[in-house]
Parts: sequence; C-alpha cells; structure tokens
Amino acid sequence: MSQTYQFHNIIGKSEKILEIFEIIEKVARTDSTILITGETGTGKELIARAIHKCSPRKDRPFVPINCAAIPEQLLESEFFGYEKGAFTGAMRSRMGRIEFSNQGTLFLDEISSMSLELQAKLLRVIQEQEFERIGGLKTIKVDFRLISATNQDLKEKIKEGTFREDLFYRLNVIPINVPPLRERKSDIPILVNHFLKELREHNKTSVRGFSDKAMERLMQYHWPGNVRELKNLVERLSVLKQQGIIELDDIPSSMGISVIPQMKPLVDINIKKGISFHTQVAEFERRLLLEALEQASWVKEKAAKLLKLKRTTLIEKMKRREIPLQMSR
Repeated sequence: MSQTYQFHNIIGKSEKILEIFEIIEKVARTDSTILITGETGTGKELIARAIHKCSPRKDRPFVPINCAAIPEQLLESEFFGYEKGAFTGAMRSRMGRIEFSNQGTLFLDEISSMSLELQAKLLRVIQEQEFERIGGLKTIKVDFRLISATNQDLKEKIKEGTFREDLFYRLNVIPINVPPLRERKSDIPILVNHFLKELREHNKTSVRGFSDKAMERLMQYHWPGNVRELKNLVERLSVLKQQGIIELDDIPSSMGISVIPQMKPLVDINIKKGISFHTQVAEFERRLLLEALEQASWVKEKAAKLLKLKRTTLIEKMKRREIPLQMSR
C-alpha cells in the first residue's frame, strides 16, 4: 500500500481523511487541547495516538481512559489515584492516570459519560495543572497534553444540563470531526486490503481479496458500525474462507444492504388526473422523515434537529407514518 494512504495506522485517501492528516501534522507540534468527535467505530483513538506520536511528547506516556467503561464510583480514583488508608481497601498508595501522564498525553474517551462533579474536578486540573490524590494533602503538579473524544453532541448535553459549558470550551480548543465510513466510501477498498494484509501477516488466513461483486456490496452497505464493523467483517469472512477470493455469496444476507429503499424525489407530483391532497401530504411527510433519518444515521436526536422538531414530535410522526423506530439490520 502506498504510504500516501496511511498515516500512523489511519488508512484512507478520501478528501476528508486527507484533511485530517493535515490537521494532525499541524496540531501535533503544539500543546493545544483537542476534542475529537465522531460516531462509534470511526477511529477517534487512532487519531489521538497519531497526534501523540507526531508530538514532542512522543517518548513519554500516552495514557487512555475510557470514561464510559469504568464505573462512576471508581473513575475518580482512576483519575487522581489515592493514598494508603484513603478508603476501605486502600492498602497502599496508588498513582492515578493523570499523574502517570505527566510530560505525556492524556486521552479521555467518551468524556460525555463523566459526572458533573468529576467534570468540575477535571476543569480545575486543566486550569491549575495540579491536583491532590484522594485522601492526600500534597498538591501534585502535572504537565500533560489533553485530548478528549466523544460520540455525543456536547452542545446538546450542555442544553440538557449534563455537561459543563465551561469545560466544553476548555476541551474544544481544536476540534477534529471524524467522518463516518458511509461518507468516505472511497476508502473501503484500501481499508479492506489493509485488513487482509494484516491477517495474512499473522497467518490467520490466505485470502487474497474480494471479488468485484463482493466489493460492490461492501460499497452499498450503510456501515452503522463504521471502520470497526468493516474490520470485523473482513476478519470473519477471511477466517471462514481461509483462502482464495471472497465472493458475493460469502457475505451474509443479514447485513441488510438496502437499509432504506431508494426514494423518489421529494417533489414528483402529477395532478392532471386528480390526486388526494391528504395522501400526498402524508407521503411527502413520510419521505421527508426518512430522508432526515438517513442523513442522521437514524440517530433520532440528530434527525429531529435537521427538521427543527422536538425529538418527541419526531417519534410521534414516525409512529403515525409507520416508520420503525430502529433501523432494520
């Protein structure tokens, strides 16, 4: 594979991905705080790691924390560490992730999952570059580069009262939005070849590639799970096939390629022979709802925002027009 298409394990040649490559090169040299947004499975952590590897801090630790994967009652001790005897079971002192990231990069994934109380404490660390371990009195100075990531709309979280506005502006100094795979489909063949090459190098399979029809099927799919879903599919099909070429018949029909049927233009009406006004209005509304849902990847909050509706109103209209509340797979 041409190195033009690969940048620190990020694969692609689409315009949007090449723009991200350029952003990474520009911001890596600085210590600016970065907020990476994008759907689940788009590779937000890969981008964070690429920034770290291109930065002057590359020889220091890259410390990731998935805020959604750690129970809330444990997250604070993961952040700040604790002193011996700080609570029941604290038999010895323990360094937290923030302290461990000193001189390096701290990566906070799924930051929208953090409680308001912990958000306030994180804000103080960002502002003061210091903290205390749980149960400790000593103030510890730290110097780290902060990169955060989320698959949520933090501005909506602010409106809901679940995310601090002052913290958002501290995190969002340099925003990087990672496009979903359906918006960069020209990268699919490159990604597939990359994943196949990795599998061959690890002796998991001898599959050489996908047939034209099989690849065409991949290009038609909506990819709700993004690059992660594509990688898992390539591995599954290759391990089952073991050698040769992946054919169209090898791809599971359960993928549900035609998630949304091709819709006619929103305005395509011939009234010369007479029409039912109410039927046409109902059909127009149904097609409008489907178009918004498709563009929003069936995230109802986003679709409602596109149509300038409340989420509850959107759901009511979906039920009235017999549109399923979840995208069929």
